[in-house]
Order: sequence, then structure tokens, then C-alpha cells
Amino acid sequence: MNGYVANTHSDWFDFLATKVRWEEVNFWNPSDYFAFRGAPGSPFFFRLLSPRNAIGGFGLVSGFARLPEWLAWESFGEGNGAASFSEMQGRLNAIREKNGMVTGSALQQIGCILLQNAVFFPEGAWVKQPADWGKQNLRYKSYDLTVGEGKRVWQECLERAAVVIPELMSGLPASEGTGARYGTPILVIPRRGQGTFRVAVTEAYERACAVTGEHSLPALEAAHIKPYAEDGPHAVSNGLLLRSDLHRLFDRGYVTVTPDYRMEVSSQLKSHFSNGKTYYPFHGAQIAVPRSIALRPDPELLRWHNDRFLG
Repeated sequence: MNGYVANTHSDWFDFLATKVRWEEVNFWNPSDYFAFRGAPGSPFFFRLLSPRNAIGGFGLVSGFARLPEWLAWESFGEGNGAASFSEMQGRLNAIREKNGMVTGSALQQIGCILLQNAVFFPEGAWVKQPADWGKQNLRYKSYDLTVGEGKRVWQECLERAAVVIPELMSGLPASEGTGARYGTPILVIPRRGQGTFRVAVTEAYERACAVTGEHSLPALEAAHIKPYAEDGPHAVSNGLLLRSDLHRLFDRGYVTVTPDYRMEVSSQLKSHFSNGKTYYPFHGAQIAVPRSIALRPDPELLRWHNDRFLG
């Protein structure tokens, strides 16, 4: 299994390190030019810049996305490593100006490495950076976690995590074998958080409302078919990308989607609100679904929602 060691902005780290653990964080880059292709579940280590020159913590890769700054903030909030959106923007622009990058575009996107189960060690528990880390490593470097410096860094981070936050260990890549203390690392796909769910659903539906085809991103929301509060998972198969008004109607049972992916609109819209003419043309319409079968709405979850449809 491979892991990734990445140079980490000091302000980003110091802000997040005020808490030992975050369910999800956004490790962003001020440009979306370079994609990150690390496998979901891979450990991603926070390499602190000089003079610290240490590993200050790690998270598990959930995915990568190119996002508008505002959407990254709405999805992850303080998990972006800043106390406010304006603070995040200020940091982004300062980095861009320092590196001669274009700033100020209304459509500006950032590269987002989405991490789950992120843990931040107190200074006394930082891990020595890889011995072969070079100044030329400007972004990140892949390491085999079964040998050499990769293995050392990973095992020392596991040891720190076991002390700092023992309950986290059940969510880390599992081990097998009885040889080395932690055995051979095996990828375990981490559970998504709310922000990662929103991003994953948005990308799976290619940034278009499943019903109307609307592409205006600020008007779109990721809806849970079965609410998270009722044990619905943060899984794309439990999601629909809907225009905000349709999302509200869906949550309140005035519209639903059948297991064969057809829209139904309740007659009670008219009886309750003496209207609904905007929505009745969608009744019986086939919705758009993700290209990947694995990401399409789960029929069982749709039946659960159908049972709560107002009819």
C-alpha cells in the first residue's frame, strides 16, 4: 500500500491542530491544474515546513475534486483550515500572488484532496520526516508503506494515533499477519462525511440537477434519499443532485423518485398550496442518473422514500 507525504501550509495545519481529530478536511491547492490520483483509503501525511521538518499528522484519502472556492467552503467550512471564508480566500490569494498565479476570476477553482479521519499530533508527538525528503519535493511524494522510510513513518504515526486518539484506530487501514506489530497495511475505504458526500454527489451527477438538468451550481444541492439522521449513509447511492426547491419538496414528501428512476409529484401540492403547476409537468419524467451503475440511487432506499411520499 502506498501513502503520500505532502508539504503542508503552516496556517492550515496550526488552525486544524487545535483539535486532535476531524471527521473530514479539505487539503486544498490554490490551483486546480494538477489532479491527485491517490487511491481512496491511502494515508496522506502532513509534512510541516522548515524549520519544523516533521510529520504533524495524517488523514485517509477520500477523493479529489476541482471545486469553486465558495463550494469548498460550503462543503467543509472550518475543515478548510480557516475560521472564515474570507480568511481562506485571503490565504489563497496571498499564495497565488506570491507565485505569480492569476487571481480574482469569478470561476476560479481550487484542487481539493478530500481527507477523512484526519488526526493532528501535538508538537511533542510529531514524527521525523522521511530521511530522503528533498527540497525539490514541492507538492507530494508517494511512499511504499511496507518498506523503508514509508514503513517507519506509517508505523510511528499509528503508534502516536493509538495514544492520542485510540478510538480512531478502528477507522484506519487494517492489518493482517502476526509478524510485525502492525502487519501488512490493507486499504480500507473511509466513510464519507457530509461535505465529501455533497462533493461526490455533485460530481457523480456531472453538476446537473437530476430532474431539470439545471447546471447553475449555486442552485444545486445534494439530497439524501434516506436522511442521515435516520441512519441513511453518506453514500452516493443514497443521494440525488436536485435544484434547491426540488430538494425541499423531496425532503417533505411532496415529490419522490421511483425505483425505475421516474419522478412522482404529489397531488397534495395543489390541495395544500393551491398551486404546483411548476412541478406537475415533471410527473412521470425519467430522471438522469450517474453513468456508473454503482453510484445510481439504491432502489431499496428509493422504496423507503416512496413509502413516505404524500401521494
